[in-house]
Amino acid sequence: MKLALLGGGGFRVPLVYGALLSDVHDRRVDEIALHDVDPGRLAAISHVLTQMAAQSPREVEPPRVVTTTDLDVALTGADFVFSAIRVGGLAGRTCDERVALDLGLLGQETTGPGGLAYGLRTVPVAREIARRVAAVAPGAFVIDFTNPAGLITQAMNAEIPGRVVGICDSPIALIRRVARALEVDPARVSADYVGLNHLGWLRGMRVDGVDLLPDLLARPDLVESFEEGKLFGAEWLQTIGAVPNEYLYYYDFTREAIASIRGGAQTRGEFLLDQQTDFYRAVEADPDSALATWRAAREHRDATYMKEAREEGEERDALDVAGGGYEGVALALMAAIARGERSTMILDVPGGTAVPGLPADAVVEVPCLVDASGVSPLATRPLTGRMLGLVQQVKYVETLVIEAALERDPRLAVEAFASHPLVDSVTTARALFDGYCARIPELGSLFRR
Repeated sequence: MKLALLGGGGFRVPLVYGALLSDVHDRRVDEIALHDVDPGRLAAISHVLTQMAAQSPREVEPPRVVTTTDLDVALTGADFVFSAIRVGGLAGRTCDERVALDLGLLGQETTGPGGLAYGLRTVPVAREIARRVAAVAPGAFVIDFTNPAGLITQAMNAEIPGRVVGICDSPIALIRRVARALEVDPARVSADYVGLNHLGWLRGMRVDGVDLLPDLLARPDLVESFEEGKLFGAEWLQTIGAVPNEYLYYYDFTREAIASIRGGAQTRGEFLLDQQTDFYRAVEADPDSALATWRAAREHRDATYMKEAREEGEERDALDVAGGGYEGVALALMAAIARGERSTMILDVPGGTAVPGLPADAVVEVPCLVDASGVSPLATRPLTGRMLGLVQQVKYVETLVIEAALERDPRLAVEAFASHPLVDSVTTARALFDGYCARIPELGSLFRR
């Protein structure tokens, strides 16, 4: 089986390869084709993977790795495609953050105006990838890692309906943390989770038919023993009767998030840009130490994730750092489809009738049944009140972003910014759009500004 990984020179690619290497008894992938537009980054990651393979158990040969800058070469013959591209690179991400921050708004990669700017420049590229998949690998299943994942999955699905699924590790990590607080096996729980990517809530957690979440929420000591409880506080979780995805922090504590980010020496994007620039340079200078260099950089990266949401000096839970992430979700999804291993997973897919109040083609993040026939979203309890309103508003904005990018319509882009709940005026929306077009070449050229 062939796996094409787009964005193959990316820093997190070794996580996927490591997960493949660990499956030594029933290898899922014979060949992994890494595609990237940057040959230097491809070479660096290739060194890391070669050294990982050399240290892996030798019961079976590790998947063969090929690298290419030709998209069609990477896609041809692929059974699965992992799309993990970053249009504009980390330099673009720093602009996503800073343009918003300079206007007093949240500057974050996927949430708020920064996520909209990222989506605007990514949609045309993602749609072209979907077209190439349809042309040269029509049987392939696309698993989208590219943020903002729900928006990009929705844009790609229009080209190859039913063959694109977005993934995120935040929901499964949330469920794992809550299960640990309740001292139950995560494999035994049935989670009532619903929303959009980076905008969802855990509303129930059943074990043997009994919902344990009310018991958790009644215990402030248990609530504040895990990451989301610390972020939001037991009182707020008791008020809403649910546990929010960690990214809801940017909606529920917007002022605090902005103040924390602006008070730091660097934004998250600036930190990662510096770190990864150093990493790729170090590997170019000393290829033999590529794996050790990558591991050290990854440890620091993981430990500082969402640092702005924690108190100064507070460390991220070591179990969260060690618990694995999106690569495990992706490989479990691939196994369920390729080998017919029936499973229930939280994924980003067109909701159909699963989430009342949203269009059928709207990509939502909900539990799904996965097997050899594909992915089917499961019906959820209706959202109500603020949860429903927020989901509907953000989904409307995402749909505007897709339309604006494909039609190259500045008015639709400004409407998208103005309609987002974290943007406070039309005047500010226009300033955001002008600022992003001026500082990010991919956006300036898209809208001819």
